[in-house]
Amino acid sequence: MFRNLRWKIPLILFTVLGAVFLAYPLEEKISLGLDLQGGMHLVLEVQVEKAVDTSLERLADDLKRDIGEEDLEVEKISPNFEDRSLKIEMVDALDVPQVEKILDRYPFLSKQEVAERNLVYRLTKDQIKRTQENAVHQGLETIRNRIDQFGVAEPSIQVQGARRILIQLPGIKDSNRALNLIGKTARLEFKLVDEENPITEALNGVPPEGSEILYQRVENKETHEVTRQPYLLKKKTVLTGDTLTGADVRYDSEFNEPYVSLTFSSVGAMIFHQVTRENIKKRLAIVLDGNVYSAPVIQDEIAGGRAQITGRFTTEEARDLAIVLRAGALPAPVVILENRTVGPSLGKDSIEKGITSIIWGGIFLVVFVIIYYRLSGVVAVTALFLNLVLMLGALAYFGASLTLPGIAGIILTVGMAVDANVLVFERIREELRIGKTVRAAIDAGFAKALSTIVDANTTTLIAAVVLFQFGTGPIKGFAITLSIGIVASMFTAVFVSRAIFDSSMALKKITRLSI
Repeated sequence: MFRNLRWKIPLILFTVLGAVFLAYPLEEKISLGLDLQGGMHLVLEVQVEKAVDTSLERLADDLKRDIGEEDLEVEKISPNFEDRSLKIEMVDALDVPQVEKILDRYPFLSKQEVAERNLVYRLTKDQIKRTQENAVHQGLETIRNRIDQFGVAEPSIQVQGARRILIQLPGIKDSNRALNLIGKTARLEFKLVDEENPITEALNGVPPEGSEILYQRVENKETHEVTRQPYLLKKKTVLTGDTLTGADVRYDSEFNEPYVSLTFSSVGAMIFHQVTRENIKKRLAIVLDGNVYSAPVIQDEIAGGRAQITGRFTTEEARDLAIVLRAGALPAPVVILENRTVGPSLGKDSIEKGITSIIWGGIFLVVFVIIYYRLSGVVAVTALFLNLVLMLGALAYFGASLTLPGIAGIILTVGMAVDANVLVFERIREELRIGKTVRAAIDAGFAKALSTIVDANTTTLIAAVVLFQFGTGPIKGFAITLSIGIVASMFTAVFVSRAIFDSSMALKKITRLSI
């Protein structure tokens, strides 16, 4: 039996030293949650109606393309955002039956009206609901990608209700920058400048059909005065950010000013090449969220799928713009319903109280166990100490954030960690009372207590896993530390404690056990 010590002791040493290596230095390896180090607490509402409107606009474009591919002439397809319908106006009434066959390919559109040259189809309720749900979940993933690239440790991002997203960003310092990064829709569009109609007439009256007025924000570097420069643009978007595959910050060689370099997919590169080839000497505006960033003249056709956005950026602004473009556009705008900042003073106070409670709880526990179980109690205390070391190493390895409920989980684990030793020690005492030798009593005590220890800890572990799976924020923090603590306590109480007893028996012949 003592031959097992040849591999047990190296395994214990390797595990403990590995945990120490992972956890050191503690303040760098284990990040603190929002409730301990402060940060931002945001509740966003996704404007899901806008997502449905956008879906309807794209559907109109898709239908126009499909109808054109069948050599049918369509005069206009107009989306009605109030009743979520599409009005299709054909040039020839004889083409209407063929258009109806094309519309059969869209099962999420229901027929409302067919009269002469016009057809009216409406989105089904199921499709509207599905689009709204997708907007929330896609928005969550987009925001998560942006925050991951922004570099926030252990953010908490989750859906709350039907259309809200809860975001917690621990340790964030520049709240305004974070808000701009999260809330920016980042819909990138390329539109041709309308150079056929004078912009002065459009500003004084109504823009011509098929055109719109958008503005560029221009800041005077000397006076810092901001003005808005109007542009008359074609409403039709020739290319969107959906075809982007990359966005990086670069610096021009002349003035060393930052700009954002864009890379398109093969489809995007083909469209961009075609647009630039057909519009040489015309201006192409780069529009982000309805704001013009630049409108350069196309000097020559551009192949290779590369473009750039210039706009007198600071390096930080260019970097943030590249982040939102890489992460993709939000499917719908978001509105900030709640914006709270948790101060670091609360976190510092919580940490101090948590550490104090762990120290005092540990002292009382150590004193009681040593008095009650004598030298065997020292074994239990050693296992308890190693249990804490393993917990901290595991928290560092998994990159978990330590929260206030997480500290509560550690305190609870400190109490539970001795429980397994108590079961073993009481069993050993029973075996000694009936006259068994020390070695036989130790063997029987660990053997008989093992099933009880495993059953008790397994049920608690299952509860902790359920809390982690279905809980939110603080509850997850508690579940993480509790789960790690349970696994660590089973290892130290059963494996480490037994190895200590066996080592003592191997070093000298023990006829009386201090327990």
